[in-house]
Formats: sequence, structure tokens, C-alpha cells
Amino acid sequence: MESYSPPEWLNYHHLRYFYTVAKEGSLRGAAEKLKISQSSICAQIQLLESALGEDLFRLSARSLVLTEFGHLILGYAEEIFRLGRELLNARKQFPGVRALRLNVGIVDSFPKLTSFEILRPAFTHDPPIHVTCHEGKLDDLLVQLATHRVDVVLADEPASPGLQLKTFNHPLGSSGITFCAAPSLARTLKGRFPRNLNGAPALLGTQNTSLRRGLEKWFRSEGIEPRIVGEFEDGALAKIVATEGIGFIHVPTSSAREAVERYGFTILGRTTKCEIQFYAITAERRVDHPAVRAITENTRK
Repeated sequence: MESYSPPEWLNYHHLRYFYTVAKEGSLRGAAEKLKISQSSICAQIQLLESALGEDLFRLSARSLVLTEFGHLILGYAEEIFRLGRELLNARKQFPGVRALRLNVGIVDSFPKLTSFEILRPAFTHDPPIHVTCHEGKLDDLLVQLATHRVDVVLADEPASPGLQLKTFNHPLGSSGITFCAAPSLARTLKGRFPRNLNGAPALLGTQNTSLRRGLEKWFRSEGIEPRIVGEFEDGALAKIVATEGIGFIHVPTSSAREAVERYGFTILGRTTKCEIQFYAITAERRVDHPAVRAITENTRK
């Protein structure tokens, strides 16, 4: 069997046909938009698949569905054509300056209110910065960081030194934990903090997070055993559920005031014996991107 040898260059016409089919969802829609025959599009996509060495689509119930590899290539295609549009706009605006972009990866367990506070300098930067946020698991976001699809990753734990990827952890600080609940639930909880959490219904983060592990250690040290009624990767969803009085939640003390004002929570108590850490993870030791530099310097202050 012959080994696959990648081409030295990519035919972007083929990539455009693939991109259009993926976006339109069918050969017919792509053919109408590109004003060419479906058979021509099929032939061009087959040439692209041959060049890349992998299938991009599979047939499912008489429709085309992207393969896992196809989803990967679609992400690259979107970025390539976005840059192409910027190139054309830059030519029209010359001698203007290309708008600065910041692609941020945010670990799904990272507190949303804290994310905004950290990113605030990027949104208020002069000249303006186009900010794009991507959410996901830490390992997946670090792969995107290594391939320069994101410029920085915000995480509540550092990247492991055992990874094969080159990453650098920039500590942004830490915060104690505040426990909140809807007023209807808060009125039913007995005793002073932290005893009022014992046996109380709890909405916690999932067990694969460092904060959840820290909370459980703190619960044990205080002799507290809450009744877990829900676990969430998305802290924003946990807050919405908590507004119905279903369980108490935990938020970083640094953003507790915003949580109380926005969701109407009652504060049950707070501790500094359990903390959440904040990190900006980059692919380079030196932070050169002006937006990344702005958010790291501002957060440390």
C-alpha cells in the first residue's frame, strides 16, 4: 500500500467548493450559489479529499454530513476565508490599519462573570479589538492554543507540565468562595455559616474540576455534607437553576456582588480556606499580544 504524501500547496478553489457545500448543507444549494453543476462540485471535493488524504463528508439518510476530519477542515477554511475578506477590506481602506483580533479560549468551568471582568480591557481597548470567545475543555483548548487558533486560554487550573505542548502559565490571582441561594431557599436553612450548608441542597461543579475537588476537601474539614442535587460544567446554567430555589451555589467572592445584583441571591457565607485560581495560558513565555498583555496586567492590579 502506498504511503500518503501531502501536497506542497493547496488548491483554494477546491477548498471554496467544500466550504460552500458545508455551509449550504447540500450539493444542490452549493451548486445554485456557485452557479456550477453538482457533478463539478463533487469532482472538485474529491480532488481536495485526495490531496488531504481523508474523507470530508459521509452519506447519511441521503444527505451529506461532515466527518470529524471535515469539521476540522471547515474550521481552517472559515479562518482562511475570513483572512481573505480582511485582506480585501484592508486594500480598500489602505493606508488604514487592520483591526486587531483576539481569540480567547475559556475553560467551560471558568466563572462567566469573572471571565468578563478579566476580558473587560480587551473590550474597551483603543484602538478597538475584535474579541472572539471559544469555550471548551482545557485539553482541547490547549491544542487550539498550540496551533494558534486561540491566542490565550483562561483557566481555573494551570496547564500540566507533563503535556507535550509548549505552554506557559501566567497566574492572574485567586479568590475566596461565596455561597449563595435564592431567598426562598436561604430562609429555610438553619444555623450559622458554614453549618447552614449541612444537608442543604447543593448545585456544584462537576467532579473533573479543581474547584470541585477543593470544595469537597473544605466540606470534609468543616464536617459538612451538603445534599448534591445537581452538577454543572456551565456555572451560568447553575445560577439560573439556583434562582428557582433548587439548591445553593458557589461563586468567586470577587464576583459575588455582581451575582447577587444580577440574580437576586442571598449570601449564605464565604470562606478564604477554599480558593479558585485564575490563569492565562499562552504558547509563548513573553506576552506580546497587546490585548493579552492588557488583561493580564489589569487583572494582576
